[in-house]
Amino acid sequence: MASPELAQLVARLRATKISGDQPIEEMRVSWDKFATAFPPAPDLSFASVAAGGVPSEWVSAPGADESRIVLYLHGGGYCIGNLASGRNFAGRASRAACARVLSVGYRLAPENPFPAAVEDALASYRWLLDQGIPSSRIALLGDSAGGGLAIATAVALRDANDPLPAAIVAVGPLTDLAKESPSLKERAHLDPIVTYEGSMINARRYVGQHGDLKNSLASPLYAALEGLPRMLILVGTHECLFDDSTRFATKAKAAGVPIELDIWEEMIHDWPLFADVLPEGHEAIEKMGRYIRAAIP
Repeated sequence: MASPELAQLVARLRATKISGDQPIEEMRVSWDKFATAFPPAPDLSFASVAAGGVPSEWVSAPGADESRIVLYLHGGGYCIGNLASGRNFAGRASRAACARVLSVGYRLAPENPFPAAVEDALASYRWLLDQGIPSSRIALLGDSAGGGLAIATAVALRDANDPLPAAIVAVGPLTDLAKESPSLKERAHLDPIVTYEGSMINARRYVGQHGDLKNSLASPLYAALEGLPRMLILVGTHECLFDDSTRFATKAKAAGVPIELDIWEEMIHDWPLFADVLPEGHEAIEKMGRYIRAAIP
C-alpha cells in the first residue's frame, strides 16, 4: 500500500495543472515555480561547466567518489526543465550513488527540435571521455524524457563505435513518441502529470510537425538494442507511460541487454523527483544509488 503522503502529492500536482497543451512559456514557468518547493540540500556543491559546449553543472554531495560519474538528463517532455529545477534530484542521486553528477542543460524544443537534445547529450558524454574519465566509470541517468534520452544516447554511442557507459538508469522513460502504448489512455485517470494529448503535443514540438515519431534516436523503443549496457528501469503502475517501460524492457531483454525492470505499485510518473515529501521516492533513489555503485565499484 502506498504511503499517505502520495495522496497529498497527487492533489498538489493536479492543482498545479502543468499540461502539454498549455503555451510553452506558461508550462515552463509553472514547472519552475513548482520545482522551487523542492530546493536542493544545503550541503551540496554546484559548479557550472561547459561540457562539450553544453551548459552543464557538476553536483556533488559530501564524500562523493570523484572517480564515479553520473551523467544526468532531466525530464520534461524535451520542452521544459533546466539545471535549476533538476538540482534536488541530481543532489539526491549524487548522495545515493556516492558519485559526482554532471547535470546537462541540453537544448529544449520547440526552439531546438530533435536531434538537438541527443547532440548535446553526446557532446557532454564525449567531453567526459576527453577529460580522461573512462567510460567504465560513467553511468547515464534520466527521468521521463531524460530517461528516453539516456537510452537514445547509448544507442547513438554504440552506432558510432564509441565507448559505452557502465550502466543506464531510467525512471519512467519516454521511449515511444508515436504514443502506441495502451497505458496512455487506460491509466489516464491515475496519472496526475502525463496525458495522452499533452504528451503528443510535446512529441510534435520535439520532432516537428512532419518529423518521424518512430526515429530510433527520438523513440528508442524502435531502435536495435543489441549491445547496450546493463540497465535499470523504474516505473510506477499509475503512470500513463507504464507501457513505454514494459514494452521497452521486453524488447531489450530479447536483444540480450542485461536489464532489470522494477515496477512500483501505485506510484505515479517520475515519483522519485518528489523524495522530499514521498517516502517511496527516497526509497527509489536509494535503489538507484545501489545499482550505480554496483555497476561502478
